[in-house]
Amino acid sequence: MKTKTAATQVVFTNKARCRDCYRCVRHCPVKAIRMHDGQASVEPDRCVACGTCVRECPQQAKAFRNDLDRAKHLFDEPGRVACSLAPSFVAAFPGWQSSRLPSALRRLGFDHVGETAVGAYQVAQATAQCVAARPEQDHVCTACPAVVSFVEIYRPGLLGTLVPIVSPMVAHGRHIRRALGQDYRVVFIGPCIAKKAEAERDEAAGAIDVVLTFVELAQWLEEAHIDLSTCEESGFDESPAGDARLFALEGGAVRTSGMAADLLDRTVISVSGYEGLDQALDELNGGPQGRIVEPLFCARGCVNGPAIQDGRNTFGRRADVLNYAASNPGRRGDRDALPPDPVRDLATGFAVRVPHSERPISEHRIKAALERVGKTGPEDFLNCGACGYAGCREKAIAVVQGLAEPEMCMPFTRRLAEQRVDRIIETSPNGIVILDDRLRILSMNPAFQRFFMCSDATCGQSISCLMDPEPFERLAAGQQKQIELTVDHKNYHVICHEILYRMPEEDQYVGIFVNVTKSRANERELDRIRAQTVTQAQELLEQQIRMAETIAACLGENTARGEALLHRLVEMTENGAGKD
Repeated sequence: MKTKTAATQVVFTNKARCRDCYRCVRHCPVKAIRMHDGQASVEPDRCVACGTCVRECPQQAKAFRNDLDRAKHLFDEPGRVACSLAPSFVAAFPGWQSSRLPSALRRLGFDHVGETAVGAYQVAQATAQCVAARPEQDHVCTACPAVVSFVEIYRPGLLGTLVPIVSPMVAHGRHIRRALGQDYRVVFIGPCIAKKAEAERDEAAGAIDVVLTFVELAQWLEEAHIDLSTCEESGFDESPAGDARLFALEGGAVRTSGMAADLLDRTVISVSGYEGLDQALDELNGGPQGRIVEPLFCARGCVNGPAIQDGRNTFGRRADVLNYAASNPGRRGDRDALPPDPVRDLATGFAVRVPHSERPISEHRIKAALERVGKTGPEDFLNCGACGYAGCREKAIAVVQGLAEPEMCMPFTRRLAEQRVDRIIETSPNGIVILDDRLRILSMNPAFQRFFMCSDATCGQSISCLMDPEPFERLAAGQQKQIELTVDHKNYHVICHEILYRMPEEDQYVGIFVNVTKSRANERELDRIRAQTVTQAQELLEQQIRMAETIAACLGENTARGEALLHRLVEMTENGAGKD
């Protein structure tokens, strides 16, 4: 059995928006998400491009490749461009909008506007021929590219049950070129992201040039300033035959092909959604019984495609398709809708696709991954699914494959957090005590035991055996929600700044004791030094004053003596002058 590689990646992660929530992991049906450093990225070789992660991401971190510019460039090249519109278009553009959409597409520049249902009728008839050729075999219809990728990657043993017929998109692209000319370029527009990957398969080469989603079409109309309300009502350039307009719904392909009278036929299994698909394929493992499986990967069919974002529920969209098909019945028995040899002209092939991460894994490595998150026995296997995987073993395998991280295990992460909190409490330099509703000691850390000279033996006793319980009693009485105070516990030679509060949900009380004894001692020493300095300064000042007074007195006495001496000198001078 031959193998092949995956098509170009069409779904990716905007890392700036990814918020480490694991929602994409939980919802991805094939677990094609790789977690690294809390960032989720899409593994292209595992991805079936179903778009589930795009739909589910709450931060819009998952996105699909926008090919609008590629489509616009087609009109810059020589030649004509045709549009193939998926049958679910009436669900994306309901009511009056659907009748005006063909005119809007022509305003965008399309030379031919057709319904993909034309190719769906061809596919249905070719599928019926394949089933009739091997009635004893089981057959899985291949209109949905996500289903085809799922079987190629995850159910390779059922590859032989895939009907070797192309999808309606590819069939219609080939039909347009055959009918209108090989110079036509074809743009498919629908609700499906997986179609972008399908168009790049070797088997689809030459059929479709660009795939757009309804979201991209709405963007294009807005950029071109085309308002559907200003467009006239018009029809398509060709009409499908039979019930092909129902292809977007469960049972639509079987009804169009005429392979069974109705969906209650025991040989028909029409399913939609991953769970239904997975269970239906399980049924085929028992051996061929001539059953026909008509699967659609999106729940309730293409009307619930990831690129239909009109906000309505799928049953309303389903009603739109049914009403449109009833109002526009297809032609009956129109052989012109078929190629000359539908089985040959619409034939395709499939191949096994092996993801890089699907290497053989030893039990030893799985066991080591489990032990890393503390799962050593059956009682540790909670299988809670919080990580996004079905069970602990599946998550351990993903860890070995490099797709998951050990920290994604929520119980393990919580246990780690609790251990870290416990470690912080154990090593805290502050005393911490927890009391029950009767103010009895439940637990205390080593620092508290050092402060108050107690041990674990004190647990269970009232806090009053160590200190005055009055602040805690105030909390218990509901007088205050939190108390902050500084207490000198003289019996223990310790001064503590205390923060006390109540945990209402647990009906417990917490006390945090910060040892400020040294700070207070330092403050007292500082106060003593300040007082001593003031005293010494006062003494010095007084001494200086006394010295100044003494100096002043001496100066005064000397001044008086000087004045007396001067007076005597003057007198002597005057007496001497008189004698002459």
